Amino acid sequence: MAKKDIDWANIGFGYRQTDYRYVSNYKNGAWDEGGLTTDPTITMSECACVLQYSQSCFEGLKAYTTQDGHIVTFRPDLNAERMFNSAKRLEMPSFPKDRFVDAVTQVVAANEDYVPPYGSGATLYIRPFMFGSDSIIGVKPANEYQFRIFTTPVGPYFKGGAKPITIRVSDFDRAAPHGTGHIKAGLNYAMSLHAIVDAHNQGFDENMYLDPATRTKVEETGGANFIFVTKDNTVVTPKSGSILPSITRRSLLYVAEHYLGLKTEEREVLFDEVKDFAECGLCGTAAVVSPVGKINDHGKEICLPSGMEKMGPVIQELYDTLTGIQMGRIEAPEGWIHVIK
Repeated sequence: MAKKDIDWANIGFGYRQTDYRYVSNYKNGAWDEGGLTTDPTITMSECACVLQYSQSCFEGLKAYTTQDGHIVTFRPDLNAERMFNSAKRLEMPSFPKDRFVDAVTQVVAANEDYVPPYGSGATLYIRPFMFGSDSIIGVKPANEYQFRIFTTPVGPYFKGGAKPITIRVSDFDRAAPHGTGHIKAGLNYAMSLHAIVDAHNQGFDENMYLDPATRTKVEETGGANFIFVTKDNTVVTPKSGSILPSITRRSLLYVAEHYLGLKTEEREVLFDEVKDFAECGLCGTAAVVSPVGKINDHGKEICLPSGMEKMGPVIQELYDTLTGIQMGRIEAPEGWIHVIK
């Protein structure tokens, strides 16, 4: 097998169709055996539940070529668990966790020619998703569902290095207390689209959402968790029942404590504290960490001491260590790396 003739360093972060995808259908109370297909199209009724009532959830993870030439994924069992929980909350039949990991393995192996080479900065993005597929006109869960996984090679999220971004405190709410903010539902991201477009129109890169109940605590952005570093090098992440349990965030906290010997805290973070932090970043699958240099609170600027030129030293070390683990340059904790081949 030979790698596809792709300019890996310049493919950008977008969709590029690959050869195979995985499909399994749920009907009459059970999932079928599923399998790979070359057909990228989906055919369904105009009255499909996903089109009427947005009954859908998804995941995102990556496959990498490691330094020693293996193709691997990073902690897919946690994506399987999160999607299992998302489906339960949306009254969808959860896809079995072991089958999820097996499906990821199958689709990545089938598309190995699209896994970028080591050192290119590119990766193979993996998108599992599930949706209600049969005709539903009354407000109720669907009776039939489809689970799919497609892949697409993506370029480095930061071309030329990660430059700190400027974000704003948003007047919009991302999720309601006791709502669906803690699951990866498509509807959560639809809710954030107006806010992010508005932020971009105002000259900001992202939104900082505060808790909707009191608007005094930091929650997350539209698609990433926050990570802060105090002036005494303690790594702090917000804790809330309405933010997504990020796999990257959990991994960074482990790296901070067990690899770098730093103190970590997962707790409620008051917005009033933010001005006293030394570093700030947004963490997620796509970029691992996006450094934040400036936060605009309705015209009042909070400038992080780490500045607008580069990542702060602690966040840089966290980034280097986690990506080193993912790429095989640093020994991983047991169970973190799933080898495809």
